Amino acid sequence: MTPPQFHALLLAEGLSPAMEALNRGVPHRYTGIFQVIESQLINVFLYDKQHQIRPEALAVVALDNSFCQFVLRDGSLLVDNSMHDERLLASSFRGVVVAYHGVPVTDHRGGLYGTLCHFDLVEQGLASAQFELLQAAGGLLYPYLPHGDGRAYAAPQFARAAAG
Repeated sequence: MTPPQFHALLLAEGLSPAMEALNRGVPHRYTGIFQVIESQLINVFLYDKQHQIRPEALAVVALDNSFCQFVLRDGSLLVDNSMHDERLLASSFRGVVVAYHGVPVTDHRGGLYGTLCHFDLVEQGLASAQFELLQAAGGLLYPYLPHGDGRAYAAPQFARAAAG
């Protein structure tokens, strides 16, 4: 998928189908969007290849314990295996979230909303074309995201799983 194809899918079908397509192109189990609210990251969308309910530990994450803090500081974070990255020594997610590839989510003026990331519980790489698509997606998602406290939004597959 190319950035224009991703954008066309967002316009035609909305967030859920576009995020599923974005995830389909990578080996990672999860693709997520986290909104920065004060010193926390609120998970506003999570696509899981296994269609499981979102792990509670990912619902709200302290910014200073997150991998996302490095995306916000450095503009991206590309980690195939968190056990081999010294920046992540202080995070309780190190070794639990093993692969993490993330970029900022920005509004149309370049303002920061949060992060978009592919991640997994096992080591995974990310091809350069997929990283470029992730970066492009980070600049396209803002109009499709909740802009309040983020807590009221749930991806449709998780709402169905919780109800069933």
